[in-house]
Amino acid sequence: MWEKGGYFNPDNSEASETFSVLMPPPNANAPLHCGHATYSIQDIMARYMRMKGKKVLYLPGTDHAGFETQVVYERNLKKLGKSRFDFDSKTLYSNILDFVKENSDVAINQLRRIGMSADWSRNTFMLAPHVIDTVYNTFEKMYADGLVYRDYYMVNYSVYHGTTFSNLETTHIESVSPLYYVRYQIVDSDNYITVATVRPETIYADVAIAVNPKDKKYKDLIGQSVINPLTDKVIPIIADRYVDMEFGTGALKITPGHDFADFEIGKKHNLEIISLINLDGKMNEHAPEIEGLFVTKARIKAAEILKERDTIERIDETYTNNLLVDYKDNKPIEPMVLPNWFIRMEGLAAKAQKAIKDDRVHFNKKMWKRDILRWLDDIRDWPISRQIVFGIRIPAWYSTKENSDLHVSFLNKKGEKVEGEIAELFKDGYGLTEINDGLQKIIANKSASFKISKKSPGDEYIQETDTFDTWFSSGQWPLTTLHYPKGEDFKTFFPTGFMDTMWDILFFWIARMIMFSLYLVDEVPFENVYIHGMITDQNGKKMSKSLGNVINPMEFVEKYGADALRMGIIVGGNTAAKSTALSEDKVRGYRNFANKLWNMARFMNMMFESYTEETHKHVDFYSDDMERRLSKEDKEILATLNKTIKKVDSSLGKYRFADAGEAIYHFMWNGVANVYLEDVKNRSDKDIALSVFRHVYINGIKLLHPFMPFVTEAIWENIPGITEKALIVSTWPTAESVN
Repeated sequence: MWEKGGYFNPDNSEASETFSVLMPPPNANAPLHCGHATYSIQDIMARYMRMKGKKVLYLPGTDHAGFETQVVYERNLKKLGKSRFDFDSKTLYSNILDFVKENSDVAINQLRRIGMSADWSRNTFMLAPHVIDTVYNTFEKMYADGLVYRDYYMVNYSVYHGTTFSNLETTHIESVSPLYYVRYQIVDSDNYITVATVRPETIYADVAIAVNPKDKKYKDLIGQSVINPLTDKVIPIIADRYVDMEFGTGALKITPGHDFADFEIGKKHNLEIISLINLDGKMNEHAPEIEGLFVTKARIKAAEILKERDTIERIDETYTNNLLVDYKDNKPIEPMVLPNWFIRMEGLAAKAQKAIKDDRVHFNKKMWKRDILRWLDDIRDWPISRQIVFGIRIPAWYSTKENSDLHVSFLNKKGEKVEGEIAELFKDGYGLTEINDGLQKIIANKSASFKISKKSPGDEYIQETDTFDTWFSSGQWPLTTLHYPKGEDFKTFFPTGFMDTMWDILFFWIARMIMFSLYLVDEVPFENVYIHGMITDQNGKKMSKSLGNVINPMEFVEKYGADALRMGIIVGGNTAAKSTALSEDKVRGYRNFANKLWNMARFMNMMFESYTEETHKHVDFYSDDMERRLSKEDKEILATLNKTIKKVDSSLGKYRFADAGEAIYHFMWNGVANVYLEDVKNRSDKDIALSVFRHVYINGIKLLHPFMPFVTEAIWENIPGITEKALIVSTWPTAESVN
C-alpha cells in the first residue's frame, strides 16, 4: 500500500522543507544479518520527519562488495571444478555481475519486509554506469591535482598462480619448519645478537634488527649496529614495541620486502626495502650466491652458507608455525612488495578535521568525534588499488611501446595460460588484441609510464587490471546516489540530514565520505551522524557460526513480526552503546504489545458500535461542550499524552531512540490500556470517554508509527472516521493539538 501510494517518493510531497537519509549499502547478493535490522534507526528518522511535514528522501542502494562477492562466486565455481584462473578478467567480471544480478533482490526484499520506507525507485547499485563515471571523474581530478601516485605496497603474491590474492583469499595452515637461530655480530665487538627465523634466504634483504624497548637484556644495544651474516652490510639495532619478547630470542630481523609486519616497521623507521624474489619465484641479483634458485631450494642453500660461516647457533627441527597459503590450492603465499596506487591524504584529512572541529558534522556521542579526529590526525597515504576483478577498474593505461617490461598474464586463443614481459610475448608472436582479449593480470614497475583516461588513449595501450578499493567508491556514496553534480536530487537534498552506521566503519567510511565531499563540493555530506553498536546475542556475546548463536532476523520477522524485531533492537536494547543485546524474550514481548494495540483498537471500534446501537446516534468527537464535561481521568490522560509527545520529540531530537520508544510503550500499555481503558468501561458518559479514548489512542499510534509501522498502519486503516488517508503521511501530534 505504501509503495503503490507513492508515499516513499519525495516527488509526491508538496512540502518545501527537505530531509534526507542515506542508506549504508548492503551487499547486493547477500541475505541480511541481524546488524541490518538497525537500519530501523534510519527508517524511524525518515518516518518521523515525513509526519512532521517535510519532503523526505530515504535513499537506498546496494554494494558490489568486491572481495566478498568474488570469493562467494569462486566457491560456486569450485563446486563445478573450475576457478577464476579459467577465465579472462572481462569474462570473469561479467559472470560475477550476472551472479549478483540474479540475487540482487535478496537484500532489498528483506529490507522492505522490515519496513524501510526508502524510495526504491531511486535504488543505486555501486557498479551503476553513473557511479563508475563519477568515480572516474574524481580519480582524474585527484590525479590532475597531484593527489595520485604509485609506490610500493605489500601484497599476497602466489608464484605458483602468478597473481596476487586478497586477504580474504588466503588462509593459514600448520606446518613444521626448521627454526634457525642465526648470530649477527655486533660492530666493533666480539659479541653477537641472535635472531630466530624460518626464512634464512631472506637475510639478504635484512635492513635492521629490532628489539622491544622494554626488553632489559637488549636495552644497551639499541642504537648500535650489527653485520648482516650474508651480505656483510652494517645494519642498525632499533627499538619497536611490535617485537614479541617471548618469541625466539626476543630479537627480530627486519625484512621489509618480504614480511607484512616488517613492512610496517620499515615504513615507521624509514628503512630500505629490498625485494629478493622475482615474480617467477626465483631469487634475484640481491642474493648473488643463490640467484636463480626457487625459494625452497634457496632456503636450503642459504642455511648451508650460514653454517659454513659459523653463524648458525642452533636449529629447532620441530618448530610448528602457521604457513600463509592461497585458498584455492594451499600453495605458499609470498609476501611481496609491488607497485600500488596511492592517494595523498594529508590535505584531505586536514580539511575534514577542521569541518568536524567546527561542528559542521555532529556526532551522537563526543567519543566518536574524538576518535575520528585522532584517526585523521594520524592518517597515512591510502593504497587504493586491489588485485581483484570484481570492482571498478582503475582507468590507467600503459603504453606497450614505452613499457616493454610490463608483466602480463593472459589466456591465449587456445585457452592456455601464458605470462611474461610484454616485449617477449610480442616476439613469441602474440598480438595485443589476443593479449587484451584473454587478459588476466598486469604488473607494472613503479617507474612505468601511464595515462589516466576513461577510454583507451590509443591502439598500443593496455588498461590496468587492478580495481579500486571499495571504500574509494563508497566514500563518494552521498554524491553518486544523488547524481552529483547536476542531478536534481543533489541540488535538492545535499547535504543530507542524517547518517547512521556502526562504529566499525567510522574511519573506513564516515571519514572518507566527509573528505571526498569537502574535496569535491566544499561541503560536508551529512549534518548529523548516529553511530550504533554491534548486535550481540542475549548474553552479550558476538554472534558467530562456531558458537551457534547467530540470529537470522528474517526468522524473527516470521515468528514475531517486523514491528517486534524493530522494537526489540531499538527499544529493548541500547543502540548507542558499543554493543547491544538482542533478546528473543524481548522481541516476543513486543509482539505481545502489538497484539495489545490491535485488541485495543478492536475494543474501541466495538464500543463505538455498541454506543451507536444503544443511543441511535454517533459520537461528536470534538463537541463544543466537551472540555466542560471532561473528568479528572480525562484530563490526566490528556496531560500524560501531552508529556509523552514532548518526551518523544525531545528524545528523537537528541537521537535517544530507546527513550522515545520506551515513553510511547509505557504510555500506551500502562497509561492507556491498563488505567484509562478500564475507566472507560465503567463510564456513564460514554460519548466523552470514547471521544477522549479515541483521541488519545490515535495520537498514540501516530507517535508509535516510526517504531512499529506495520501494525499501526493496519490499525489506522480499520478505524472509522479517519480523514487522513494514510498514517505514514498523517500529521505528527503536537502538544498544542492535544490541548
